[in-house]
Amino acid sequence: MKRPEKMIIYNLFPLLAGKFTDWERHLLRASEMGFNWVFVNPIQRPGKSGSIYSIEDYYDFNPVLVDQEDKKRPQEQVKDAIKAAERLGLNVMIDLVINHCSVDSDLIKSNPEWFLWESDGHVAHPFCVQDGEKVVWQDLAKFDHRNTTDKEGLFQYFLDVVKFLIGLGFRGFRCDAAYQVPRGLWKRLIEEIKKGHPEVSFFAETLGCPPDQTKRTASAGFDYIFNSSKWWDFNSPWLMAQYALTREIAPSISFPESHDTVRLCEELNGNIDGLKQRYLFSALFSAGVMMPIGFEFGFRKRCHVVKTRPEDWEETDIDLTSFITEVNRLKSGQAVFQEEAATQILHHGNPMVLLMWKASVNDLEEALLILNKDIHNRQHFYAENLQEFVQAGAPLRDLSPEYPMDYIPVPFSYDLRPGQGIVLVTKRDLVQDD
Repeated sequence: MKRPEKMIIYNLFPLLAGKFTDWERHLLRASEMGFNWVFVNPIQRPGKSGSIYSIEDYYDFNPVLVDQEDKKRPQEQVKDAIKAAERLGLNVMIDLVINHCSVDSDLIKSNPEWFLWESDGHVAHPFCVQDGEKVVWQDLAKFDHRNTTDKEGLFQYFLDVVKFLIGLGFRGFRCDAAYQVPRGLWKRLIEEIKKGHPEVSFFAETLGCPPDQTKRTASAGFDYIFNSSKWWDFNSPWLMAQYALTREIAPSISFPESHDTVRLCEELNGNIDGLKQRYLFSALFSAGVMMPIGFEFGFRKRCHVVKTRPEDWEETDIDLTSFITEVNRLKSGQAVFQEEAATQILHHGNPMVLLMWKASVNDLEEALLILNKDIHNRQHFYAENLQEFVQAGAPLRDLSPEYPMDYIPVPFSYDLRPGQGIVLVTKRDLVQDD
């Protein structure tokens, strides 16, 4: 596996961030917190539903994001926003939505053969099954990538769309519902783009599909996939099983919440210890981490793909920017937290404390995460000698974002604060070749 780059992503939800000309202040805050990538949801012109995931025109821009008082054309406003990000050390990725477009897109009239049609003559809508109920997105029209009579024309259209977005300055693509698009199409698209733009990265959004399907999709050449650690209860075996199945195919990205989920602060009823716990775990569990705008201030309003506006910005008494900065610095400084490292959950005396061991495959680093699963109460952790849990002979160093210890006592006895995580790192000896 190639050594992945640092992938610490801030999700700038465009409907909340506002006009392109207003983005720089958010980009500055992301940069100051130690993020090095920004993910932007779709900015193209939507159809009549107004959903940013219902794209009517792939080459035009959402009018609510365009600053009508700025003399520059919308395309130049986008380029300026991306240049501002680059000046701050941020690469920018965008959603690539090619499974569907808006039901009122002109593409349906100009190229009907590109779409899937129902027997009654209506264009097919994508759907999913939630809690046993079929949910149909009536505002979307589903492309027929598998059986269209003009497969080459449809492919070339989206190849040009990607090149257009690269021309604006985007350096990455989060491929929406990647598992619903043929693997062969992704493989060819990624290969074609990387011939001329090897620096561009592709991220597969595969949430909700089985691990085997995730593995197959990822093997099309994706640089990263997104994992499901957000829903882990710190006990069930499924997360580690998924991690083991996909870690050698592509590194993954964790997140404590996303634009598709309820805000974590709302879910936890404002428990700050829980917010810290989940961000720390997300950042250290896998190669990459992504955090949506507003998490740092404990926002509770869910990002809505149609209705959210800058007026929904919340005034709170929560400010996690310093904590997030420390976690991002920790992740950025240690190779073991920038890859799909060998990872095990270790057994010990208190089931309310997670003890996770990680060992780099690209470096000599090892790490222990001692995490209080309980976000309401203190929990005690005891070990005769923490050195027994690692292979390295070198001493463990405490790099915790809060309350770091100057030395690691033997035996180790500690009352963890609610949700607190202790992060210990060491290095194995370099083995000389014969």
